[in-house]
Amino acid sequence: MTVRVRRAFEFEVPAERVWDFIADPGKRAEAISVVRDYEVDGDAATWHIDLQLPFVDRTATVETEDVEREPPTYVKFVGRSKVMRVTGEHRITETETGCRLDNEFVVDGRLPGVERFFKKRLDDELTNLETALRRDLGLTA
Repeated sequence: MTVRVRRAFEFEVPAERVWDFIADPGKRAEAISVVRDYEVDGDAATWHIDLQLPFVDRTATVETEDVEREPPTYVKFVGRSKVMRVTGEHRITETETGCRLDNEFVVDGRLPGVERFFKKRLDDELTNLETALRRDLGLTA
């Protein structure tokens, strides 16, 4: 089973300010609550995540990399590990009052329970992303 979540956020700021956040692999990693630690190397990041699954008794490592970039409007990343594959897409479009950020996350589990874990949490993770972005922009949540 694949878990897919889509959500859009609107901001009354120039699109370039949202791009500065969303194009940064470290800022994206910080916004995800299950990422316990991470390292950034250019457009790639290594996430250390705590899945809290019966068969995963340690932190899982997810190697992420930006696979598509169209500055300043689009970034797509892919993360791979032994337990899952995650894809995230972020598209920024200008609006009359600022911009809109469309987000999509897809998780394919490779161990039993991974999809169920993310099905329960992925919507909250997008809320965390929005909150972190608003904080970075100096806006209220």
